[in-house]
Amino acid sequence: MRKSVGLPIVALQCGFDATIRQLVQHKPICFPITMQARFFTDILSNAHNRAILDRWSALALPDGWLVAGCLFQTVWNLQSGRAPEADIKDYDLFYFDAGDTSEAAERNVQARVNDVLGDLGVIIEASNQARVHLWYESHFGQPYAGALRSARDGIDRFLVPATCVGVRPGELYAPNGLALLYDGVLTMNPLMPHRDLFERKAASYSARWPWLRIPTDAAHSSMSRAFSH
Repeated sequence: MRKSVGLPIVALQCGFDATIRQLVQHKPICFPITMQARFFTDILSNAHNRAILDRWSALALPDGWLVAGCLFQTVWNLQSGRAPEADIKDYDLFYFDAGDTSEAAERNVQARVNDVLGDLGVIIEASNQARVHLWYESHFGQPYAGALRSARDGIDRFLVPATCVGVRPGELYAPNGLALLYDGVLTMNPLMPHRDLFERKAASYSARWPWLRIPTDAAHSSMSRAFSH
């Protein structure tokens, strides 16, 4: 069963913009001590994440989410005693536009992202999840099971379940919860049972954060579950 965390910050007693202002001004954050609150506090300690989310409305991304490495790698950096932005290669934006799945349309969105965020000096990439099925196999050499129906479907299919996270102002999407992320457990996603891709990804993560762990036979177990349904 899919476990989602659609957690509006307003339910945690303060708005997203207020949260950003408080972090910038080093004021106490006004939400309860929960794993979700800790996650938001952690990812906003990364100045680039904070700037991207502060300018969110200017991006005008349909079904837009800030996703993946810039979030979970910020958490791992903090747990390792490193700067929040250390060794984060890029910042990924997912959006969903089934009305135009052309490469040209995606380039136009990327140009808008560059205009809004180019001064941050980091690589920021926008990807239309409505067109992933059109290029995935030719790029990665592995099949992709059908077209996605939302940007959140794309988050669901990250190779490592612990890394399936996305945020936007007022919302957190974490279909597998946050415990695996904070525990540093790397297993293969049964929705993406590609052992070679998983092993390369896990090796890349482990090289940067050596304390991460891959349970014995994790890849085999995930593969078995994927084909048992």
